[in-house]
Amino acid sequence: MSLTIPSPFSGAPTEEPVPGLPREATPRTYQVRTFGCQMNVHDSERMAGMLEDAGYVPADGDRADVVVFNTCAVRENADNKLYGNLGILAPVKAANPGMQIAVGGCLAQKDRETILKKAPWVDAVFGTHNVGALPALLERARHNNEAQLEILESLDVFPSTLPTKRDSVYAGWVSISVGCNNTCTFCIVPALRGKEKDRRPGDILAEIQALVDGGAIEVTLLGQNVNSYGVEFGDRQAFSKLLRACGDIEGLERVRFTSPHPAAFTDDVIDAMAETPNVMPQLHMPLQSGSDSILKAMKRSYRSTKFLGILDKVREKIPHAAISTDIIVGFPGETEEDFQATLDVVEKSRFATAFTFQYSKRPGTPAADLPDQLPKAVVQERFERLTALQDRVAAEENTKQLGRRVEVMVTAQSGRKAEETHRLSGRSRDQRLVHFSVPEGAPAPRPGDLVTVTITEAGAFHLIADPAPGEYSLRRSRAGDAWDRSQADSCGVPAPGTGDGRKGVSLGMPSLPVRTS
Repeated sequence: MSLTIPSPFSGAPTEEPVPGLPREATPRTYQVRTFGCQMNVHDSERMAGMLEDAGYVPADGDRADVVVFNTCAVRENADNKLYGNLGILAPVKAANPGMQIAVGGCLAQKDRETILKKAPWVDAVFGTHNVGALPALLERARHNNEAQLEILESLDVFPSTLPTKRDSVYAGWVSISVGCNNTCTFCIVPALRGKEKDRRPGDILAEIQALVDGGAIEVTLLGQNVNSYGVEFGDRQAFSKLLRACGDIEGLERVRFTSPHPAAFTDDVIDAMAETPNVMPQLHMPLQSGSDSILKAMKRSYRSTKFLGILDKVREKIPHAAISTDIIVGFPGETEEDFQATLDVVEKSRFATAFTFQYSKRPGTPAADLPDQLPKAVVQERFERLTALQDRVAAEENTKQLGRRVEVMVTAQSGRKAEETHRLSGRSRDQRLVHFSVPEGAPAPRPGDLVTVTITEAGAFHLIADPAPGEYSLRRSRAGDAWDRSQADSCGVPAPGTGDGRKGVSLGMPSLPVRTS
C-alpha cells in the first residue's frame, strides 16, 4: 500500500529535485538508529548504503538532516522506545524545518498508519519488504511536502541486492534467507517478514568472497531460522553444504551463524561445524522454555530432551563449544512447575550466556489471546531467579577458561572501563568477550588484528587477559590493513599501531549485548 499524508513539519522544496539525489549543493547528512536483532542491524547497513548511494553523507555527531529509525516489534518496550525517541525529536524538527524523520522495519510493517497518527512529524514510513524505497520516499516527502507511507505485503527485491554500507571492515553479516515458515504462538516476525525466501548458494558465496576481498576475515550467516536454509529449493542439507563451502574460501578465518531452530538442527550441520576449520566453536540455540507443556503451547516443535540431546552431540564433536540461548519467562499458563523445568534445563545446559526476556504480549499473535496471562510481579520474580542462576552458571563456565591460551580478534569497541584499565577488547573463537592489555613495549593491535593471550581473570560476562611480555603475541591481518584504509578514507588519522582515530560511518547501532536482563 502507498499513502501520502500532508505534514506540517515537512520542509518546502526550493527547486525541482534531481531523481535519486538530495537538492542541496552541500550533501545532506543522515543517521540510522537501530532497535532489535542482527537482521535489523544488517538491514540498517543497507539503509545506510542506499542513502550514501543517493548522495547523503553520515552525520558527524548526533545532529543529522535525516534520522531513520529501523524498528523491532518483538517486545512491547520496542514500541515505547520508538515513540519516546520520536517525541524527543519533535521539537528538534520544529526548530529545523528541513530535517526529515523516517521509520522502517518490523514495527513500521505492523503499525503502518498508527505511526503517522501518533507522530505526524514523521516524513516517511516503510516496511520490511521495501527497504529499497527509503531514498525515494524521503525525496517524495520533501518535494510534495507530505508524509509518505509505503508498505508492501511481499518482498519487491531480495535485500542483499541493495547497496550496503558495512559498519565493520573486518567482519560482516551475510543474509542467506529472509522470513520464517514457523508458527510460534509468541512471535509476530512471520507476519512482518513473510514466508522464508532462500538465496541461491552461489549468490551467498559471491557476497562472502567480496567481503573477504575487501579485508573481512569473519562473516556471520543470518536467517530467521538459519538452519532451515534450502527448504525453498528442496535441499535438506543445503545449510551444512554452505558451511563446508565457506571452508574453501581462502582468507576467511571465522564463520558464525544465527539463529538456528532446534527442531531442524540435524547431525550433518554438527558434522560440518566440527569438520570445517573456520566454522567457530560457538552455537546460539534458542531454548525459549524448558517445560514441554509450554513448548507445546508455544508451538515449538521440539521438547527439552531433544534440545539437551543436540547440545550433547555438539559437545561430543566440539568439546570446547560455547553455547548461548534465548529464554522467555512468563509465557501464558506457565506454572511454577513449568518454570522449574526451565531452571533445570538451564542448569544442565551450561550456557555461556543467555538472552532472557519477560514474555511480552504482542497483538496479532495467538499467545496474546491465550488465557492465564501471568501477573507482572510473578513474571518479574521468576525472571530474577532465572538471571541469577544463569549468571552463576556463566561465571562457573568462564572460570574454566582461566589459564587457557585464546586467540582474540580485536574489535573497534572497548569496554566501559577502557580509559581506566587501558585494556582493548575482542572476541575469542568461541565468541566470548575478552578485555586484554598490551604489555609495555609490545606492539599494539588494530581492529581486525588477532592477538593470542592467556586468560588471567574471569567474570560472568567477560574474560580478562593481562599477559606478561612472553605471553602476548600479535598477528597483523588483512582485516587490520582494511581498518587502516577505512580510517584514511574517512579522514581519520590512526595513532601508530593502535587503530584509534575517527570511526567510519556510525549506524547508531548498539553492539551485540553481553547479556540481556
